[in-house]
Amino acid sequence: MKPTLTQSGLLLIDKPEGPSSAHIVSRIKKILGAQKVGHLGTLDPFASGLLLLGINEGTKIADIFLGAVKSYHAVMVLGVETDTEDATGNVLCDRPAPFVGDDELTALEKKFTGDLQQVPPMFSALKKDGVRLYRLARQGKEVPRESRPIRVEKLSLRRVSNAELEFDVTCSRGTYVRTLAADMGKHLGCGAHLKSLRRTACGHLRVEQAVTMDEIEGLDAKTEVHLISLRTALGHLRAVTWPIQFISRLRLGQQEILARIGNPSAAEELVSIQDSRGEVVALARWEKEIPGGGWRLFRVFHT
Repeated sequence: MKPTLTQSGLLLIDKPEGPSSAHIVSRIKKILGAQKVGHLGTLDPFASGLLLLGINEGTKIADIFLGAVKSYHAVMVLGVETDTEDATGNVLCDRPAPFVGDDELTALEKKFTGDLQQVPPMFSALKKDGVRLYRLARQGKEVPRESRPIRVEKLSLRRVSNAELEFDVTCSRGTYVRTLAADMGKHLGCGAHLKSLRRTACGHLRVEQAVTMDEIEGLDAKTEVHLISLRTALGHLRAVTWPIQFISRLRLGQQEILARIGNPSAAEELVSIQDSRGEVVALARWEKEIPGGGWRLFRVFHT
């Protein structure tokens, strides 16, 4: 007998290569019997590593982790370009791989760290006139795409062999790591594609905290499902603790009480509101559009 999960939070899965994120979501929902399950940022089927799943009320914080910086470990192959920019695609060009020395690696790290412009790949879920780009790509079509700003916080490259480089990267939302690998290959003059990709972190959450699908499949009715609580998941936010009378007013929609939070600190956008037990009951967001600025309810959680 499988458990029925009624509590809320985040389930951290160490996704294997192969299944899609949607398949993992469907499987987890069936196994746990949770009312709501949703991913907080997809991983391509060929990629492995940290997949964040919101369980029940945990689905309400998807926006926060979708926008979080993410870290990956990857391996790229020099000299071989594919249409998907990864190992699942068809080979477009195959050239001899040049030797890349330490000085060139350092220069490459410097070139591809910081604020960059990146053209999204054709094999992506972005839309052109309402049609997913990957659908057009499968028809052999290529359409113009505008470059988009991304930010690479950290990039560390190492030589595995003459034809392969491995790297660790921490980057902003919207960064295509396979395109980053392809662009680095173009800069070296030989082209490249991504051989493997593993997500190691999303925000302050790390893959070491995750469980495997085998562990989830092995659950029974007596086994406790390890969820990351909303309080822990949102631990990077400033928290204010309110008595029940303030929280009751908030649940009635009396948002003027949010003024009790005070002014935000520098660059602060969200604040967590907790009850006396430490349970997260709401999130408030600072709205600059309000004259003089002000707090407004962003999410309310049913505990």
